[in-house]
Amino acid sequence: MKYMLIKTYSEAAYCDTPMSEWEPEDIKAHIDFQRALGEELAKSGELVDAQGLAGPESARIVSADGRSAPVITDGPFPETKEFLAGYWLVDVDSPERALQIAAQASAAPGPGGKPIGEYIEVRAVMSAPATEL
Repeated sequence: MKYMLIKTYSEAAYCDTPMSEWEPEDIKAHIDFQRALGEELAKSGELVDAQGLAGPESARIVSADGRSAPVITDGPFPETKEFLAGYWLVDVDSPERALQIAAQASAAPGPGGKPIGEYIEVRAVMSAPATEL
């Protein structure tokens, strides 16, 4: 069963100190935690993919009707208080295991080593029915 674990940055969710203001050793500890989690999931065969995303200031929003030129705007909207920060795509034996991994990811260390309790959304990946060629 595949699940996407979506790491969402939210001003209201957890640590109120932006990472850009963390001490270098706290940033290193956080990154080391993320790498170790990725290595653990890869070793168990559960990791399909994991990526961090650039900040929303570099995002673009595209809208098209298929007939005229697409409309491309800077994004996200100025009032955005939450944004997608990264994800893990895992292939696990049960929904409970996906939730367990999400809980582990949520407890990543922040300033002073304190777990940041960030929001991790867990969603099943849908698959299309098999088609014959």
